[in-house]
Amino acid sequence: MKLFILCQTDVWKSKASRVCFGVFDTRNKAIDSAKWQQLFNCISEVVVLEVTLNAFEEI
Repeated sequence: MKLFILCQTDVWKSKASRVCFGVFDTRNKAIDSAKWQQLFNCISEVVVLEVTLNAFEEI
């Protein structure tokens, strides 16, 4: 099963600047939530990471 993690980061998309905002079951729900929370702006980017449930891996 795939899950999608919604993160906000700086414009360089560095891992150190990621702030996670939620875990969703579809990419569309993650993007809709980012729009509703107004996470898109000129100094930050939104990243939706796709991960597999019950898998041990670096994200």
